[in-house]
Amino acid sequence: MNTLGNTFDIAVESAFDFLSPDYAELFDHSAATAFQHPLWLHSLYGRLASHAGATPLVVVVRYRATGALAMVLPLLRIRRGPIRTVEFADLRVSDYLAPVCSPMVFSELLRDADACAEIRRLVRPFDLLRMTKLPDGRLPIENLLGAPRRVAMDTNAYATVLLAPFEQWRTSAMERSYQKELAKKYRQLQKKGTLSFSCCNDSAAVLETLDVMRKFRGPRFQSQGDGDLLQRPEYYDFYSDIAVRGLGSLARLYAMKMDGEVIAAVLGLHHRDSFLVIMSAFDIAGYKSQSLGALMFEQVAKDCIERGDQMLDFTIGDEPYKKLFGGQPSPMWAVTHAGSTTGAISLFALKQAPWLKLAAKRISEFRLSPTRTSTPTR
Repeated sequence: MNTLGNTFDIAVESAFDFLSPDYAELFDHSAATAFQHPLWLHSLYGRLASHAGATPLVVVVRYRATGALAMVLPLLRIRRGPIRTVEFADLRVSDYLAPVCSPMVFSELLRDADACAEIRRLVRPFDLLRMTKLPDGRLPIENLLGAPRRVAMDTNAYATVLLAPFEQWRTSAMERSYQKELAKKYRQLQKKGTLSFSCCNDSAAVLETLDVMRKFRGPRFQSQGDGDLLQRPEYYDFYSDIAVRGLGSLARLYAMKMDGEVIAAVLGLHHRDSFLVIMSAFDIAGYKSQSLGALMFEQVAKDCIERGDQMLDFTIGDEPYKKLFGGQPSPMWAVTHAGSTTGAISLFALKQAPWLKLAAKRISEFRLSPTRTSTPTR
């Protein structure tokens, strides 16, 4: 690396204001994802971090000459058992993690040896540096932090390209037999009463729909032994905050109703030309044979196309239904780096023994919840 000189000022700002105009401008011109949006990170740090026993570690890089933001690295310090970890601000709610920076500025930082050294100093101490859920083709955070090369995770993300009009997308993305099956299910559903589909357009509708989602999801995920994050007050508050404050901008909450009662719902984030699905819920008990989930996603795709969206992103997780809607897999990556002998031993054990990896994962989640929910299901 070639040192560029005194270009940057770098510091940890634990009370960084993610709702500031400066951060909004940085985010708009960055290669970050919807999960680094100002509202998302403001609510995550403010509503979830303390409940998880996590300490904010927000590394802020500014241009020395002007004080303008160059990069923000939203991290957390979390003690998991005896292991001191440093990781992205995630806390089981984010699907894609990335530094908030433009590719050009990131390359500039990588060429600045002093800047890289200072960032690495500020991130320490840690036993284990864990950077998971890194999208394919994004900024090489491991180079900035002096960590080993990323490795592929054992799960993918899925997204389908949207085409207008809706009928053209459906023909190109879905098997003809599946189109006919869903059309039949939709006609059957319509015969049960007055069926409607809409995007919630006020806070009252949002809160009503989220409350129904919580009721539907509780029994569904409890039967898997994993529980559901939406049942926990701090997480319910988090998603409610995102859905209400992000209404009309970041967040969309879709609802399907039968005779005025919500029977299915999908919560997601709108970022640039994509809609990212983050949570869904269906009245499975009341409509066992109607394929509510598939019908709901078909309606969501139709609405996204009518709004001009270019991508329906089902996010992380290898659930089979995603391919039925033309979802194409994209690899997800992880970076791990030991910062101590304790970290090296734990990292070695994780790599050598899959059963130890599973056990350690369970232990690592203990501070968050006595039960665990995978990211795709929350």
